[in-house]
Amino acid sequence: MTDGEGCFSICIVAHPGCALGWQVQHEYSVTQAAASLAALDLIRRFFGCGRVICNSRQDDHRQALARFSVKARRDLLQRVIPFFDEYPLITAKRLDYDVFREAMRLIAERRHLEPAGLAQVAALTERMNRRKRSRYLESSEAIRRPSRPDAETKIWS
Repeated sequence: MTDGEGCFSICIVAHPGCALGWQVQHEYSVTQAAASLAALDLIRRFFGCGRVICNSRQDDHRQALARFSVKARRDLLQRVIPFFDEYPLITAKRLDYDVFREAMRLIAERRHLEPAGLAQVAALTERMNRRKRSRYLESSEAIRRPSRPDAETKIWS
């Protein structure tokens, strides 16, 4: 099911409460029509974590969408990633998973809490799914930072 309707994603969003002003959000999800709610619940029970959520649709489809979602870092690191390492995906989604796993490794090592590590995670996210420029990497706050409090502003390379 993941090869067809699954998604591994990592977003970096502005968050004034975080030390660097950015929060890393990560998720593994599978989306199906609401008629397949039972299948998503089986996946949730198999992993022993996550949630299944139903959302009505605003387009011309008649069925609501159901989504299994795991966002908790511990569950991603201890349940989801080991499963996909043991049972690899067989479609191009495997490439997204490999990048997701690498980004999650950096996050587990707490590298995302340092400017260079956060930039590394942001660069990895550009290689996943939508392949758009990370909002973090587009941010003027992320591009221009003093390397130390008394240094001149410089552009990271």
